[in-house]
Amino acid sequence: MPTYAVRGPLVRWLTDEAKRAHTDLGRYRVLDVGCGVKPYEPLFARYSEEYVGVDPVDNPLAELRGSVESLPVADGSFDLVLCNQVLEHCNDPVLGVHELNRVTAPGGRVLASTHGVMPYHPAPTDYWRWTHSGLAKLFWDNGAWSSVRVTPASGTTACLGMVFSLYLDLALRRARVGWIARPIVTGVNHLAEAVDARSARLREPAQPGTLFANFHVVAEVPK
Repeated sequence: MPTYAVRGPLVRWLTDEAKRAHTDLGRYRVLDVGCGVKPYEPLFARYSEEYVGVDPVDNPLAELRGSVESLPVADGSFDLVLCNQVLEHCNDPVLGVHELNRVTAPGGRVLASTHGVMPYHPAPTDYWRWTHSGLAKLFWDNGAWSSVRVTPASGTTACLGMVFSLYLDLALRRARVGWIARPIVTGVNHLAEAVDARSARLREPAQPGTLFANFHVVAEVPK
């Protein structure tokens, strides 16, 4: 998978956070903002008492229709609010973060993810990219949080490997030999993970010169 540097760590992170939230909060209510086909719902099913999807477009899988900047739910309605791979597409991320804070219950948390590095991908729009410090500022400046933690999804080598893999896969599929890319991409993913695992500098977001494909944000609301 060319985007393994984003997707693999995202699933592992959400799996861990789903369990951690249950330990901290008991059974909880989940709001999935920009839910799409709800790919993450199975990760939360065993811990949640309700899982509600909201999407800005007509989506038969979503219970509600609305954008991240205008969520159609009451203040403090959900213990856990997901916003995964949405902020880069929204018109106003400042207002979006305000809304994520507003709908989260006291003592609850937001789990958000968004890109640091990614080729342009309008779906239907693609506006924003962040650094770890930019994301931390976005959240701290636009909500009442007790804590905000921003971590890279994977390391610099994985990010570079992802960009290489994306364009290799695209070129070979256009040449109608896309099958050739699969073992190469798999090898690049494994090698990149191994290199990043051996160097803390490649995984450290404050290190000048580093690149990260994706970031994970845990933002907690005061009790």
